[in-house]
Amino acid sequence: MKNAKKKALITGITGFAGSHLAELLIKENVEVHGILRWRSKTDNIETIKHKINLYEADLLDAHSLYTVVDNIRPNFIFHLAAQSYVQTSWSSPSNTLEINVVGTVNIFEAVRKTGLPIAIQIACSSEEYGRVHPSELPIKENNPLRPLSPYAVSKLAMDYLGYQYWESYQMRIIRTRGFNHTGPRRGDVFAESTFARQIAEIEKGKKKPVVLVGNLNARRDYTDVRDMVRAYYLSVQKCKSGQVYNISTGKSWRIGDVLDLLIKKSNKKIRIIQDKARLRPSDVEVLVGDASKFKKETGWKPVIPFEKTMEDLLNYWRQRS
Repeated sequence: MKNAKKKALITGITGFAGSHLAELLIKENVEVHGILRWRSKTDNIETIKHKINLYEADLLDAHSLYTVVDNIRPNFIFHLAAQSYVQTSWSSPSNTLEINVVGTVNIFEAVRKTGLPIAIQIACSSEEYGRVHPSELPIKENNPLRPLSPYAVSKLAMDYLGYQYWESYQMRIIRTRGFNHTGPRRGDVFAESTFARQIAEIEKGKKKPVVLVGNLNARRDYTDVRDMVRAYYLSVQKCKSGQVYNISTGKSWRIGDVLDLLIKKSNKKIRIIQDKARLRPSDVEVLVGDASKFKKETGWKPVIPFEKTMEDLLNYWRQRS
């Protein structure tokens, strides 16, 4: 049994990062298992469905999670399922907290009951840092956390639960604080993806040559999703239990410049109009991460240039418009 395949369980396998992670793990010869709800859309995993094992379970149904974890007995769990939209968290704060906090506890409890030494990576978020002062950039893991949205608070709680379960039960939990990650399949509720979708629709003549935007002055540290999921896989192999790690490039892009970059890739004349509905009650002005701790422990570095990421994202929407 020396060469038995490693087994991974992905929560949120049908999602943006989850589907890219599944593709990577298949290439790495890992046996891939994933949970989904009966109403989950499976478009993102259609091309790999025959290579993965899927189970119906719900983060808020502790028994369903325990059954799946006990049956699979995976080496790794990648906990990516979440209510992951900052904007939605303003309209559904209690739902966001329930899914992200209670759902995480249910995963931990399912693993704890098996008594197995399963490595769990939890996808925390750079949004936890919230209000960051200019003197604190780039952001290190020990920066104060000043969350500015219900989503950020839910991720902070999840993050600290990971620490608490490690301290209390010595469980192998790795907390990754991913900064913005994007690329093909990114949901169109995110700025750069909604820009790309609107441009693709304008090119097809389905929409007037106008892009509606929110706050263009915010700055974000973008990693290509394919680099990000490579980091997730490295984290369960090389990182220390209970520790927290930033995953980021260390460079920031102004949202307005991201839009300009996408418009330049189109041959259409496009006007930009601000849509008040796209503005948030409070927005994080700048997020730039220092990932030196993670890089030192894993040897990871991002390899896909942002321009290539945006090109692939725009082409993704062109195929679907």
